[in-house]
Amino acid sequence: MSRNRYEKFKQVLRLRQHDMTLLTDQVHKAHNISAMLRTADAVGIPEIHMVQPSYGHRIYNNAAGGSGKFTGNSVYPDIRSGMAELKSRGMHLYAAHWSDRAIDFRDADYTKPFALIMGAEKDGLSDYAAEHSDDHVTIPIIGMVESYNVSVAAAIILQEAMHQRQNAGLYDNKILDEEDPAIKDILFRWMHPKLVKYCEKHELPFPELDEDGDIIPPADPKYRQPNL
Repeated sequence: MSRNRYEKFKQVLRLRQHDMTLLTDQVHKAHNISAMLRTADAVGIPEIHMVQPSYGHRIYNNAAGGSGKFTGNSVYPDIRSGMAELKSRGMHLYAAHWSDRAIDFRDADYTKPFALIMGAEKDGLSDYAAEHSDDHVTIPIIGMVESYNVSVAAAIILQEAMHQRQNAGLYDNKILDEEDPAIKDILFRWMHPKLVKYCEKHELPFPELDEDGDIIPPADPKYRQPNL
């Protein structure tokens, strides 16, 4: 592991926006989940939230391949519980949905804590999500199509959110507490995924890392395996 890559990982964590996230409502196609995870990582979202679809493929565990490595996910049995969780965290709920109260997505304030709710590919947002979201946002369309693909729409809106947050300085001067156990855990998981499996299998704590992100050899003989 190179020092440059270790510093890149720390910089990514430093810029994460913990008060900004995405909630999918019955989105079930793997390529859309994958694309939204990639977008989430690109704009600094550390974790997205998903409602397990009632039909289609149950694909959340491995849908994103490598992109899922850097963005966590929480799965809920229904939209009610997902929205309740995000509300309890003080997040404003913006739903991508056309209605009489919808506003242009560029007029929303994404500098405050918020979650963006995206509906299913064919059916759109559920009635519950539409009724209980705080605001509806739409993306103007002048062509023949009625809407953007769900993952494309999410990317457009989240890029606007990143733009607003950059202008407000919310990505600036972030300090990473490298002694925080949660930060140490994430860095180890990102840098040494194969060893994570070994440690979890044998119920061992993760070894400490040096300034280059390399493992400091533990004294405990339980770690003395060819790959450690």
